[in-house]
Amino acid sequence: MATATLTVSADFDSGNIQVLDASDARQVRLAIRPDTRSDHFQWFHFKVDGLVPGQPHGFSLTNAGQSSYRNAWSGYHAVASYDQKNWFRVPSEFDGQALNFNFEPEQPQAWFAYFEPYSRERHEWLINEAVTHAGLQLLAVGKSAEGRDLPLLRKGDGAAGKQCIWIIAQQHPGEHMAEWFMEGVIERLQHDDAELQALLAEADLYLIPHMNPDGSFHGHLRTNAMGKDLNRAWQDASAEFSPEVFFALQQMQKHGVDLFIDVHGDEEIPHVFTAACEGNPDYTPRIAGLEQRFRDLLCAQTRDFQQVHGYPRSAPGEANLTLACNAVGAKFDCLSLTLEMPFKDHDDNPDTSTGWSGKRSAQLGKDVLSVVAKMVGELR
Repeated sequence: MATATLTVSADFDSGNIQVLDASDARQVRLAIRPDTRSDHFQWFHFKVDGLVPGQPHGFSLTNAGQSSYRNAWSGYHAVASYDQKNWFRVPSEFDGQALNFNFEPEQPQAWFAYFEPYSRERHEWLINEAVTHAGLQLLAVGKSAEGRDLPLLRKGDGAAGKQCIWIIAQQHPGEHMAEWFMEGVIERLQHDDAELQALLAEADLYLIPHMNPDGSFHGHLRTNAMGKDLNRAWQDASAEFSPEVFFALQQMQKHGVDLFIDVHGDEEIPHVFTAACEGNPDYTPRIAGLEQRFRDLLCAQTRDFQQVHGYPRSAPGEANLTLACNAVGAKFDCLSLTLEMPFKDHDDNPDTSTGWSGKRSAQLGKDVLSVVAKMVGELR
């Protein structure tokens, strides 16, 4: 039986863990660290050195029951990797207080995380891919609260009369599936197929691949470096507390918005789904029809989407207008959607090895472009 003391660390990009007791490799006791200026916590990401291949090791996230979404742990399984490239699920169990999982390693070093991480290094690579190989223009660069770059990319020439399609991702920093989605969008844009040609003849694409780089770097779940939930900042965005949203809104006002998709991950619901603007004060049958058209087309496009499970619909006139989807939909009278992917699995099309994954998120990004291409002539 493994008894050696392990080295557990999280002093790296998106790392988050506190070591309570690692003296017994069969029962390593850990805690998830809250966001820097907020009580939110759920995201974890740590490395373990000194594993004994073939021997049982046990890990317990002791404060999981006090996390932001304690119900999310039911049916959830942690992810692990030996190389930070190939991630797989580790059977996990929530006992009402702690998330526990056992692991018999094949190698002496492994990484564990809440979801397959999207690193800042890969983000920089993605922006270079977008500009160098996918023909996107680096249109503007905002700054996060701590001064990290916030690139706005455009595919298209900005000509008058073209539709403006906006996709932003990872307002909530722990939702790493969102930038995997954006990688799929940018990879698809490297291929000049007929569907994309038709889309780009009528529309320009505006992409912000990562809205919250500070929060992701620090291993936050929900907030930026100032403790602000960016997806609750779209009515009072400020250059001091939410410069990321402030920048996005400035650019939207400058260029216009005809379709807006805000890409997220949901902790509790094991399905891919959308939320929309039915609670907005000026909600119209036109917008309702566009929302349903998008959902129907995406269902036809991929098994990795469904329309049965999701958030409760907002009552008429009772939308939370601090959310990006509602705020942008109201301001620009446009089709505006929140797209949610699971931390667990898409139960309508499950994968027991990976659950929902970065690869599946990227494919969904490609599929969404196909839907947008079919709808672009209907947006106005």
